[in-house]
Amino acid sequence: MLANYLIGLREGLEAGLIVGILVAYLGKLGRRDLLGRLWVGIGIAVAVSLGVGALLTWGPYALTFQAQEVLGGALSLVAVAMVTWMIFWMGTHGAGLSKELRGQVDAAIDRSWIAIVVLGALSVGREGIETALFVWANVAGGSDPVLGTVGAVLGILTAVVISWGISRGLVRFNLSVFFTWTGLFLILVAAGVLAYGIGDLQEASVIPGWGTHAYSLTGVVPPGSWIDTVLGGIFNFTPEPTWAQVIGWLAYVIVTVALYLRLLQRRRFTSRASAVPSAPAATAPAPDPAAAPAVAGN
Repeated sequence: MLANYLIGLREGLEAGLIVGILVAYLGKLGRRDLLGRLWVGIGIAVAVSLGVGALLTWGPYALTFQAQEVLGGALSLVAVAMVTWMIFWMGTHGAGLSKELRGQVDAAIDRSWIAIVVLGALSVGREGIETALFVWANVAGGSDPVLGTVGAVLGILTAVVISWGISRGLVRFNLSVFFTWTGLFLILVAAGVLAYGIGDLQEASVIPGWGTHAYSLTGVVPPGSWIDTVLGGIFNFTPEPTWAQVIGWLAYVIVTVALYLRLLQRRRFTSRASAVPSAPAATAPAPDPAAAPAVAGN
């Protein structure tokens, strides 16, 4: 539930910031007449996201067991790829997000009225589909479906309240720090989803090695115990993973964390460099009055 809550909170905050920037910029341009079209696009995005969530929840039941496992494994890999892209995209574009969105609004206004609807749908729809897919993959990996869904909904509702408070100037907190630490947390969550997806593909005989455990931690984490439930619900932990799951988990965490920390270091260096005042431009020295030629008197 905690993992899904943070997923809903983070994605909801991203969507809330995007909506806030779009609404504020249209107001600044004096084009509040376009807000209705923007909200139509946002409504379409929400409907599509709910539709994707419903399709993922009830669609696979008509498939055979092997087809369900292949589909579950493939969608888990897609979810990991999408959330990883989202983490790095926010890390690289977060600082210039407002400027980028304002440019998209200008371009949409110049094209046609439908472009504003499309902009609203795409800007929010990406976050909604990512949330639906990743929450589904996390729930499918072992979380209680009801608690997982409730956690995601509570996270989204919290994000709505925070976004409203930010727009009204009632809430102030460091969004950069929030996105940085939740990014690291979601990398661990995504690693668990990846391991679950690999297990599904092994069960479907797409990847060999199912049934051969790399190690067993059942003595430390008994199946069905509270710690097994907590770790399984948050990180898709399994006490008896296969070798493919262990290798996939380790490879993903090592590579992704290293790249993410490098991104943070580069961003910190860039922000420090931009904060250093530039040296004043060199100016020609003032003429020395003593060196001026004497003017001969009459």
